[in-house]
Amino acid sequence: MACTTILVGKKASNDQSTMIARTDDGHFDVKKLVVVSPRQQPRKYKSVISHVEIELPDNPMRYTACPSVDPKNGIWAATGINEANVGMTATETITSNPRVLAADPLVCYRKAKSRREKDVPGGIGEEDIVVLVLPYIHSAREGVLRLASLLEQYGTYESNGIAFNDENEVWWMETIGGHHWMARRVPEDRVVIHPNQFGMDAFDLEDAFGAQEAHLCSADLREFIRDHHLDLNQGGAFNPRDIFGSRTDMDHIYNTPRAWMMGRYLAPDSYRWDGPNADFGPESDRIPWSFVPDRKVTAEDIKYVLSAHYQGTPYNPYSGQDTGKRGIYRSIGINRTGVTSICQIRNGVPRELQGVEWICFGSTTFSAMLPVYPRVDSMPAYLSQVTLEATSENFYWASRLIGALADPHFAACAQLLERYQAAVVTRGRQILQEYDERMTKSGDFSLTAEANRKLCDMAKEETTSALTKILAEASVQMKNGFHLADN
Repeated sequence: MACTTILVGKKASNDQSTMIARTDDGHFDVKKLVVVSPRQQPRKYKSVISHVEIELPDNPMRYTACPSVDPKNGIWAATGINEANVGMTATETITSNPRVLAADPLVCYRKAKSRREKDVPGGIGEEDIVVLVLPYIHSAREGVLRLASLLEQYGTYESNGIAFNDENEVWWMETIGGHHWMARRVPEDRVVIHPNQFGMDAFDLEDAFGAQEAHLCSADLREFIRDHHLDLNQGGAFNPRDIFGSRTDMDHIYNTPRAWMMGRYLAPDSYRWDGPNADFGPESDRIPWSFVPDRKVTAEDIKYVLSAHYQGTPYNPYSGQDTGKRGIYRSIGINRTGVTSICQIRNGVPRELQGVEWICFGSTTFSAMLPVYPRVDSMPAYLSQVTLEATSENFYWASRLIGALADPHFAACAQLLERYQAAVVTRGRQILQEYDERMTKSGDFSLTAEANRKLCDMAKEETTSALTKILAEASVQMKNGFHLADN
C-alpha cells in the first residue's frame, strides 16, 4: 500500500515528545478509530489474505486501532497506541530488488490446484501486523523484537517498513525478502522521511552484532549478503538502500520527489534543494533518510508536510501557471488516503496522559488533524461509528466530502480550508491543555473520555461549518451557471 512516513526523535521535536506519522494511502478505504479491549483481542488469529493462523499470548493490553470499516479483506488496523504508551504504525510499503527476492522469496498464499493438494498459507502482512504486535509490547525496541520473531517464523508476503515509538525512542524496521529484517533507532535529534522505498542509507553492523544499542538485524544477515553476492557498495561503505532497495524509473516519479519535498520543508537551509547547483533534486537517489531539521518539528509541521502537493514548485497540480511540469510527480497529500495518524508520546506529563493520537481522515490536503487521548475505554461515535454509506455525521465521511467538493475549486476554497484546519488544531490544543492541567491537578484521569467527547464535538462543529461554506463555494463554481443581464 502506498504511504508516506515521518519519524521525529524527541530532541528534534518542539516539546521533547517522540512522534511517528504515516498516511495510509489505500484504495479509498473507509476507516474508523476504535479502542480494542483485551477481551476483544483474538487468542487465535487468522489472516484473510494469507490464511496464516497464529496463536496469540493470553495477556494483551488495550490499544487503539484504525481498522477498515468493511472487514472483507481483514482488519488492517494501520496505527495505534497501547496502554503502555507505545505507538506503532504499520505499514509503509517499501521496494526491493530481484536479487533479494530470489535469495529469500516472499511467502505467498498458494491455493490448492486439486482436491489432493492442500492450501499453503502465506506469511504476515499489513493486514495483520498491528494486531499481532501492538497489544503485547512495552517499548519501541520490544516491538521490533516481537515482529522480528514473527517474521522469522512465518515470513511475509510483501516488503514493508514499520515504526515504533515510546517516550524516549523511535525505531524503524524494514523487511528484507521473506524472512530477513533490519531495524535502527532514530537518533534523538533527527527526523526521518520515508516515501515507499527501502529507506535506510546507513547501518552499523558492528553494533547490530555487538552491543545492539541502536541497530538490530537478522542473525544471519552478514552471511545472507555474502552468500548471495548482494553487496553493491564501493570502498568499504555499507548502504542498505543500495543492497536491499531499488533504483528505478518509477522511484523517480513516485517516491524520491516526495522525499525531496519533505526535506525541502524540514531542512531548507542545511541543503540546497533547487536550482542547477542543488544538493538534491526531485529525482535524486541520495536524499538522506534522516537529518537534523533546521528547526524543531511540531505536529503541525508533520500535518503540513503530509498534506504537501509541491506547492511553491513547478510541480504543483493546483498551480494556475502552466509550467509544463504540473502534476508530473506523485503528491504526498493524495486523494485515496484513508487515514493519517501521528502517534505522539509526550514527556513532562503524567504517564496516563503521555499518549496523544492525532487523526486525520481522507486526503490530508483538505482534511483537519484532530488530537485525542488514546487511554480510554472507547472513542466517541464521531470517530468510531463510521458507516460504509456517506454521511456528514462522522469525521471520516465529512472529511471526504470536503475534499471532493474543494478539489475542483482549489483556489476558491484554499482560504476556507486553511481557516478550517487551523481552527481544529488550535481549539484542539486548547482542549488538550485544559484537560492536561485539570487531570494533572486532580489525579482523575478518567476525564480523558470527557475530553475526547469535547474534542469531537468541536471537530464536528468546525467540520460542518467548513462543509457548508465549501459546498456553497463549489455550487457557485458549477459549470452550468449562467448570468442573464436583463436588468
